[in-house]
Amino acid sequence: MLSCMASDVSPRIADHPTVRKMRGRTLKPPAVIDADWLRQVCLDAGADDAAFATIDDPALESEREHADAALPGARSFISLVVKMNRDNVRSVARSVANQEFHRSGEIINEAAHRITRVLQDAGYRSLNPSATFPMEMDRFPGRIWVVAHKPVAVAAGLGVMGIHRNVIHPKFGNFVLLATIIVDAPISEYGQPLDYSPCLECKLCVAACPVGAIKKDGAFDFFACSTHNYREFMGGFTDWVETVADSEDGADYRSRVTDSESASMWQSLSFKANYKAAYCLAVCPAGEEVIGPYLDDRKSFMDTVLKPLQEKRETLYVLADSEAKAFAERRYPHKPTKVIGSGIGGRG
Repeated sequence: MLSCMASDVSPRIADHPTVRKMRGRTLKPPAVIDADWLRQVCLDAGADDAAFATIDDPALESEREHADAALPGARSFISLVVKMNRDNVRSVARSVANQEFHRSGEIINEAAHRITRVLQDAGYRSLNPSATFPMEMDRFPGRIWVVAHKPVAVAAGLGVMGIHRNVIHPKFGNFVLLATIIVDAPISEYGQPLDYSPCLECKLCVAACPVGAIKKDGAFDFFACSTHNYREFMGGFTDWVETVADSEDGADYRSRVTDSESASMWQSLSFKANYKAAYCLAVCPAGEEVIGPYLDDRKSFMDTVLKPLQEKRETLYVLADSEAKAFAERRYPHKPTKVIGSGIGGRG
């Protein structure tokens, strides 16, 4: 921030036209950002909801070091929510669901960019890490994200994590994308965690997951989820590259990778990476805007939302000798399984 020009500025710099123009001006913003003003800035920029958390929140201890490394002097988090179109996410056509994820990601990144510009112009230092990708891939397979959006959203009171490991917003349900802005000033009012969980514990996410990653007791198999759903992200891409490298010729490659799989990988590389499932999001009935059809006619909800995903014929990607492989073969015999490598630390 510029106030009066420092007295120790060298004569050559002091005589610069910009320095002469700015001498005597006071541009220092208020020490504390007004929460009502900031929330309206967020909504005007395109967010559907916004709340704030202090970097000193004990629940965010895991983020403090990383936030300060990204923005030295960081004081607060701004958590943003953009809601998605539910029936797009529920579609059995992966192109429809993926387009919704990608378009919503563009919207929330644009909103965060605009908010950061407003804060900058008001005299605050702030930055908006990506809501989705790209990330810090030089750290892969370690922590590749700048800030973890989910715990920030929970601390700010924008939702609670369901057993499917997605944040459930009290109004919009889990049909949301999250983003976080880091700012170097305190905010006049911080959100408080919800005093209840919007999760209904209906276990529809358990029923929908094609590789059994979500357990009835609340346990979660990260590798089952990442191996299948993120087949065309990170580790899955590495495994595919190794398959290309291991193939003797084109015919050998095609014996290992179908034309459909090659086309799908091409699409992910040329456009944006495709999620293979995210069915846990699709079937979740939680949230004030979402729950109505589930309460009105549960059987119809199951028939129109859950069953089409369960009945879809699709390849399920699993690791050798894994619980996911055994589950998929037992629960979904009409969905062929394909054993692949994780792409993390070699072909295992």
